[in-house]
Amino acid sequence: MVRAIVHYILKTLGLALVVFLFMVCVTSVTPIYRFRAPAPFQGPDIFNPYRDLDTALCWKRSLFHCHTRVKGPLNECEFWPGEVYKDLEKFGYEIVTFSNHNELTVHPFDTSLQVNVYEHGYNLFKYHKLVFGCKKVVHFDHLIPLFASQKQFQLDYLGRGSDFIQMNHPYRTIGTCKKHFEELSGYEIMELDSGSGTENEYWDWALSAGHYSFGLANDDLHYPDRTSKIAVRCNFLCSPDGTYASIKKTLLGGCYYAMRVPDYGDGDWTVKYEKNRHLPFVQDIGMRDDGTIYLKVSVAADSIKVYGQDHATLARTDRCDTLSYTIRPEDPYARMTAWFPEGEVIYTNPFARYDSSVSATPYDGTPQQVSIPLTILFNLLLLALAIGLIVLFHKILFWK
Repeated sequence: MVRAIVHYILKTLGLALVVFLFMVCVTSVTPIYRFRAPAPFQGPDIFNPYRDLDTALCWKRSLFHCHTRVKGPLNECEFWPGEVYKDLEKFGYEIVTFSNHNELTVHPFDTSLQVNVYEHGYNLFKYHKLVFGCKKVVHFDHLIPLFASQKQFQLDYLGRGSDFIQMNHPYRTIGTCKKHFEELSGYEIMELDSGSGTENEYWDWALSAGHYSFGLANDDLHYPDRTSKIAVRCNFLCSPDGTYASIKKTLLGGCYYAMRVPDYGDGDWTVKYEKNRHLPFVQDIGMRDDGTIYLKVSVAADSIKVYGQDHATLARTDRCDTLSYTIRPEDPYARMTAWFPEGEVIYTNPFARYDSSVSATPYDGTPQQVSIPLTILFNLLLLALAIGLIVLFHKILFWK
């Protein structure tokens, strides 16, 4: 009897493992890319993401990575979109988009504010992307996106049916490495400050390799009823309103900054609401004709840094509300970060070298090249493994 039970358990586990491996093989299909070699930004001009700054429009507090309750049994949030929106309004949010997993969410009360965006990805490595401006959801995903080619294929595939893409929470993506960020392209926005660190070194890995992107910080909100989860990461847009046309223009133009906000009050909602009404903010930011970038914030910061190629610190000021830095000929790009006494952090978008006669921004949308021989070889290998697993499944199934 015991022997029969052990046999049944081993057989069941064996079949489950074979089915899992078969699913990995089937969902691992991908072209194999010959990635461009990393190349720092270069050109006679410097891109200024704040060139269209209009203080009459600034600043609208915004959140783009936000989950809500959806129809059906599988939910990552207990609250419906209208409830979540009201919770965020209490903190001064003016722009909110709902990015539920693999589902387009309808705006709860105003169709003019509808933004078609969703979080793509159900893979085991949490390689997730926000897909903006799509008409339908793409359900294909690699169960285990181990290789850079698989990640690039997803970006390319999603990009064909959307306006732009954000790379989500890199710190929490299993398998995140410097080499992948030096290779991947096809996304316009990087999600910032998604872990315990505040310096976003992975952003500099990509920027140093010549992959330009803007930066957004988002709550990735699942629990609006917990003080530690809501209103701790946000963005401030110089945008006339929250319509998709305005959001798209602003997000792809760069006139905004991202921010990390402490959980004021440590569970005291009254304190949290009050402190969120008096956040430090950017009073002025831009670039002068001589290539000097500058930042002025509303209160003195503990420190303000300028980051550049390879995450190097190019300049720093302490206990000051202003910073300026003249971009040198050897600087491919520069971005600024300000830390404040109570734990707030402000992140600016990068100023970067480019040739304005060739393109409007330093962003390079040139597709990565696919290696046909390697693609055929890799996918034939997957096919062989899948066939082998089918044979193994049959043998285990009839194992006596």
